[in-house]
Amino acid sequence: MTLARRGGLRRGGVAALEICAVAALYYGSAELGLLQQLVRSQVTPLWPPTGIAVAALLLRGPRIWPGITLGALLANLPLGPSYAALFLIVVGNTLAPLCSYVLLRSAGFRPELDRLHDALALIFLGAFTGTLVSATAGSGTLVLTNALSTDRFWTTWWVWWTGDAMGVLVVTPVLLVLCRAHLPRQMTPSRWAEVLLLLAATACVGLIDTSSTPLLFLGFPLLIWAAFRFRLAGAAPVALAVSIFAIIAANHGSGPFARHGMLTDMVTLQAYNASSALTALLVAAAVSERDRSQKEIARACGHLAELVSRLSITGTQPIPPTSGSGPWRGPPLAPDADSGSRPRPDSGSAPGPGPGEARHHSRSTYRPAPPPRRPTKPG
Repeated sequence: MTLARRGGLRRGGVAALEICAVAALYYGSAELGLLQQLVRSQVTPLWPPTGIAVAALLLRGPRIWPGITLGALLANLPLGPSYAALFLIVVGNTLAPLCSYVLLRSAGFRPELDRLHDALALIFLGAFTGTLVSATAGSGTLVLTNALSTDRFWTTWWVWWTGDAMGVLVVTPVLLVLCRAHLPRQMTPSRWAEVLLLLAATACVGLIDTSSTPLLFLGFPLLIWAAFRFRLAGAAPVALAVSIFAIIAANHGSGPFARHGMLTDMVTLQAYNASSALTALLVAAAVSERDRSQKEIARACGHLAELVSRLSITGTQPIPPTSGSGPWRGPPLAPDADSGSRPRPDSGSAPGPGPGEARHHSRSTYRPAPPPRRPTKPG
């Protein structure tokens, strides 16, 4: 009884620590996300807490949902506008990642993200579908409490929804990669040089994206390079960095975001962020599936080679085919005890057909009649 009580207390303590950790990460990432706020100091184009909440649910299960609620409460408490509105916003922020988690689990999602099925599920179910709850609840609450005018509802809803969706698309894969990250044991110097070159290229693209030069498309070659060479471990961080660079450029009104309205800038920004995230996830998943297929083919070829070597050593003859697809062209078969030494009725010395030959000729039983003999004249 004492051991069971100690085990229960230990599990409860671990769960409490996990809840507090999730709440702290949620609050800290919310403060970072609010640095790029666009609407009422509360709506941002990238909301990392939603991505953190979805990743925590996928890794630790639904028992950590109080941490999401506590983090959302701490993040939205200074923003108001009222306690009733705060309650509804916190409920929406909690239900959105829970809905994404339920949808992903029902679709058979695996946190490894090494299948194309997993990437598509995270995109369309985890990001685009589950976050509809928080965007609708939050925007509707602001309109109902007169904290937001009715004509700005759809703009706010769009920014809220895409911000939560981008949080799932670019933050959740990074966290799923970090939870399995380990220092590579065997990595050649050329591989390390390629990693450093990728980091330097990403930094250079960030400097260009945040300048007045509208060259956001330079991020796509980096995403493809990282996905092909480093799979999700390289594609996910690069996608996050490219999205952050685009958000900074949009907030400063530089590059392609200059001299446009907020709605146009938001559509352009989120279309770019979604395209970069989709490219990174889909290419990385496709390359991982290709690698897994090649390993399975190599494993099957190894098994076949081992089987052939064993047959050649033991001298076992292969089994002849049982269908009538053609004559057996392998080595000569040993005659049966019943039919191998029995002569045919029409041939006095020719041995009978073997089992394989008899099966081959069993389809046609027609035998031509012998020609009639001519009567001989008597001598």
